[in-house]
Amino acid sequence: MKKIIIAGAGLSGLTLAYTLLKKNREYDITVLEPEKRTGGKVWTDRTEGYLCEKGPNGFLDNKPKTLELCASLGIDPVRSNENAKKRFIFMRNRLNPLPESPPAFLKSDIISWPGKLRMLYEIIASKGPADETVADFIIRRLGKEALETLIDPMASGIYAGNPYTMSITSCFPRIKELEQEYGSLIRAMIKIQKQKKLQNKGKGDSEVSVAPGGRLTSFFNGAQTLTDTLTEKIGDRLRLGVSVEGISRNGNDYRLHTSAGDMDADIVVLASPAYASSTIVKDLDGELSKLLGRIPYPHLSVVCFGYKREKVNRSLEGFGFLVPHKEGRKILGTLWDSSVFPNRAADGHVLLRTMIGGAKHPDIAGLEDNNIIDIVYDELKSVMGLTTEPDMVRVYRWDKAIPQYLLGHNKLLAQIDDRLTASPGLYLTGNSYRGIGMNDCVANSYALADQIAEGL
Repeated sequence: MKKIIIAGAGLSGLTLAYTLLKKNREYDITVLEPEKRTGGKVWTDRTEGYLCEKGPNGFLDNKPKTLELCASLGIDPVRSNENAKKRFIFMRNRLNPLPESPPAFLKSDIISWPGKLRMLYEIIASKGPADETVADFIIRRLGKEALETLIDPMASGIYAGNPYTMSITSCFPRIKELEQEYGSLIRAMIKIQKQKKLQNKGKGDSEVSVAPGGRLTSFFNGAQTLTDTLTEKIGDRLRLGVSVEGISRNGNDYRLHTSAGDMDADIVVLASPAYASSTIVKDLDGELSKLLGRIPYPHLSVVCFGYKREKVNRSLEGFGFLVPHKEGRKILGTLWDSSVFPNRAADGHVLLRTMIGGAKHPDIAGLEDNNIIDIVYDELKSVMGLTTEPDMVRVYRWDKAIPQYLLGHNKLLAQIDDRLTASPGLYLTGNSYRGIGMNDCVANSYALADQIAEGL
């Protein structure tokens, strides 16, 4: 039986190992993880009665593979409640609700009337190139006000990114597909709406949106439930505290140089971040190493504030809010986690989770804890109606947070794939390449498991 070594026990590496073992329990698989814990950026911290997510707080339930994985593991996901549909943009020193329908959008003042009229031009706007920045795409189709008010905060909330450098094709592929297929996002929405009405005739459900659908989903005890359960299933095939420092050829196989000594393998999967994989393959393939090193990761900090409910003098019926860059604030946004999922705070308490830093302000995320806490408190005080400092504070730092899919990312991936052809049996997976979310990690690992199993 061929030996398989997976370097990295984040969600991608764990899912890959589990899926391969489901196919054949006799596969000789070892998973190496440099840290003393599994899960990577999926990290739930239970502290002082609050459940704080250091990384992602869940996944959308519109992709089947993650739900399929949950069913296979025997764990029950928890869907977000109705508050998750109510989202806000901080503008003009107040929280503005995001319209939930076209009529509500027309009545809303979140976009000015000149901005709304400019958005109507989208119907006749010409198609763009195969790839362009998110900013170029949105300005061309919907106008600059739509970019600065709606899309810029969304880019910060999902990627902690900068729309002026992000690739529309890699970051929001569905939106680009709709343009190419229908010639217009508005025309696409109208046609899809009609199709769905016909499909659901008599069922009473015909809502449709160009934006990704689905309900935010997690677990009663947090997102780490998924990676913890995978860890249990993989068992003693997992070795913690073992880092892969390099890789070389050993005849037709590979030799991994690790902190625990050399290990030989027929198949190697690097399920580590691109920057870590870049270091690992440096001596094996210098060009591949350089390509992987071109994927940037900005600094990001997550700040959790816990309060007794009466100390927050505003309604918390909603998902939270994001802040457009043009507002000149330092925080990217704040999620009201205890309003969306159960078990995030004790009765009579609330949990506010704020993001700071990212591609536009990486320096802020690197400040001392006290400075970060002061910034977050000063900016939330007026927005959230805070009357006193929080009862609980936690600052979680990510020196290298979310991979950035910059303009030309697909071309970069093609070059990486081309280099990998010279190293059969060596694979890459993780959120550095084809999707940053939990759904993407799971789906890509399922696909890679099929590919490896077919080769075996």
